Amino acid sequence: MSEEQFYATGKRKTSIARVWLKPGDGEITINKRDIDDYLKRETAKMIIRQPLELTETLGKYDIYITVQGGGISGQAGAIKHGISRALLEVNPEFRPLLKKSGFLTRDSRVKERKKYGQPGARARYQYSKR
Repeated sequence: MSEEQFYATGKRKTSIARVWLKPGDGEITINKRDIDDYLKRETAKMIIRQPLELTETLGKYDIYITVQGGGISGQAGAIKHGISRALLEVNPEFRPLLKKSGFLTRDSRVKERKKYGQPGARARYQYSKR
């Protein structure tokens, strides 16, 4: 029988993260690179580790992630969402804890589109009477 593996998908803005959890020693690999090589910002690393710290599973699973689209912040949010959903596959008893912290809710905020006849999404050209 093959090793246990848990899969989930996370999304944030235009980023999509596919997350695989395997029992291991806590290695986090993002797009075939170590987390420290892929993410330079400490806050992004902290965001990714939040669900693991909350469920006290930090260091118990090797995490393999493929993420695409968006920027660093959006990708970190997508990875956090994916890890949270994968942890539910591991143990459904984590649900109340993750739900209360808001890690299972898909953050649906995206950039508003620019409308025609104006310079931005909400900005208007300056009105002049004459």
